[in-house]
Amino acid sequence: MSDFRTAVITFPGSNCDRDMASALEKISGRAPLRVWHGDAELPERLDFIALPGGFSYGDYLRCGAIASRSPVMRAVIEAANRGVPVLGVCNGFQVLTESGLLPGALLRNSGIRFVCREVALKVENVGSLFTSGYKAGQVIHIPVAHHDGNYFADEQTLEQLEAEGRVAFRYVDDINGSARGIAGVLNAAGNVLGMMPHPERAVEPAHGGSDGHALFESAMRGLVGA
Repeated sequence: MSDFRTAVITFPGSNCDRDMASALEKISGRAPLRVWHGDAELPERLDFIALPGGFSYGDYLRCGAIASRSPVMRAVIEAANRGVPVLGVCNGFQVLTESGLLPGALLRNSGIRFVCREVALKVENVGSLFTSGYKAGQVIHIPVAHHDGNYFADEQTLEQLEAEGRVAFRYVDDINGSARGIAGVLNAAGNVLGMMPHPERAVEPAHGGSDGHALFESAMRGLVGA
């Protein structure tokens, strides 16, 4: 997969961009391109775009709100609409909802506390590009680190997500009050995934677990084989 071209978007306040870049390089065998929030265009021929965790723009207004209006996000939205896979983790998930690429919103954790620990997730959808490396109902363990990870959407949207199989991951124990325990959702086309847990922090045993490895590998192998 050495020809696989990935990119990591960095916003002011991103602090997981290096983690994401390291994970992508480890699995693809090629260092990702680093893209700054002020860039008006993305590099050509990208196979995968990642929006990392952090506190973009200091989480002012709402988490991810200002970043979603960055110049580069126009290009990310266009790429996603063309079918390029886009992964948003933690703050990246917040940016995806604020930009309209994913439904819903991420609110303050129900306990009003920052949660930083490993959590158990149930894999709900194994038919997507990102989750085909897992088994249906498999429980995986991935770290979380967030203060605003409480996923919210109205009942109609929640019912639609469930009916269309767009809930990718669900918390085994709902740590933040998310509606229906939702930890990750897909767009209708299946090429955009947002999730609060950090799979890039679980790609090798030295991390304490490698359950996140399959997410990246299945996406890359799926695209290479497409």
